[in-house]
Amino acid sequence: MTTRRPQTRPRRRSRPALTLMLLAGLLAAPAGCSSVAGSSGAHLAGPDAARSQPPAGPRRPEQPRGFTLVASGDVLPHESVIDRAQADAGGEGYDFGPMLAGVAPVVSSADLAICHMETVYGTPDGPFSGYPAFVSPPQIAEALAATGYDSCSTASNHSLDDGAAGLARTLDRLDRAGIAHAGTARTATEAATPTLLKAGGATVAHLAYTYGTNDHPMPQGQPWAVQVAEQRKILEHARAARKAGADVVVVSLHWGTEWQTTPDRTQLSLGRALTAARTRGRADIDLILGTHAHVPQPYEKVNGTWIIYGMGDQIAGRMFNHDGDFDPRGNYSSIGRFRFESPKSAGERWRVTQAQFLPQWMDGGSGRVVDLVRATEDHPGREDHRRAREVIEEAVLSRGADRDGLTSID
Repeated sequence: MTTRRPQTRPRRRSRPALTLMLLAGLLAAPAGCSSVAGSSGAHLAGPDAARSQPPAGPRRPEQPRGFTLVASGDVLPHESVIDRAQADAGGEGYDFGPMLAGVAPVVSSADLAICHMETVYGTPDGPFSGYPAFVSPPQIAEALAATGYDSCSTASNHSLDDGAAGLARTLDRLDRAGIAHAGTARTATEAATPTLLKAGGATVAHLAYTYGTNDHPMPQGQPWAVQVAEQRKILEHARAARKAGADVVVVSLHWGTEWQTTPDRTQLSLGRALTAARTRGRADIDLILGTHAHVPQPYEKVNGTWIIYGMGDQIAGRMFNHDGDFDPRGNYSSIGRFRFESPKSAGERWRVTQAQFLPQWMDGGSGRVVDLVRATEDHPGREDHRRAREVIEEAVLSRGADRDGLTSID
């Protein structure tokens, strides 16, 4: 397997914070140091200067820095969502940034942020469409980048709604926006190449798969265009990513039964098998991120590895279930946040030392994604906020994730 170069989007530090850091360094620097960064303080004069210093011993190698990863659910622009983005752009083009602004602080503060881009992009001026064959404005890629996303899974049942051309336009636009992607490919080489990203002191592999493509066949001569979820293949790719240098392997899975909060039999069995897989005693996969079901599903620690069975729809229009009834759960979702720390010994896995979730809601009235923790604190009388948060939290914790330490992001 060839390897894509690890990608890093540096997190910008505000000018005031940087100034405070520099001032603190100047105040802490010993007198006589000529600089702040890199000063050792060993500027002693006189014949006894060398004897005054303790003998230098072997330096312990520094532990690689840990990192924080966040992930969110399906970006599914129905026609009402597209209309809102056009209105937010003043009728000229499409601006999805305001839609995501409410969760940007959580997303952008992470070292690595992963989204799920469920649909494919059209040309900048359209035409665009919603359900059942989605073709979305490509301007959404820039909004995802501005929100802080670093990589998006693109394998879904809608990956071939506009054939190979739509798939290629999507990846081209994500490339242009500086967002990595996993799960679909324009060439055989791209399909065989793991997506590697830098986060803290780690190299993270992002792999992605879907249960199917709504019966759309693979483009002629391109059987590799969309990665379909098969246990053997996923594990082969995970092991190849390790050989390519991945310290952490994250797998996005588009799976499950729509409108069902409880994980289905395939999710449970595949999740157990993937998290149980080991190579020389080390887990092959370190985190599983689920999408597709439209509703929030549980988080669970299985064989020592966290699984989010389904995060729900982060962006979607008014959602109707299979009975044709409006179901508000189709606009409920969660953001997962995981803190990884480096292993204490060579050959061990990176450890998740903190697991958290943030309940969020796509408010169809305002056309905004709402951070429900902040919203329920700022507007305690809003019954719709309170109810949405309750439903999401009940689903997320329904398999006992709180007993394994999962908490809400405050």
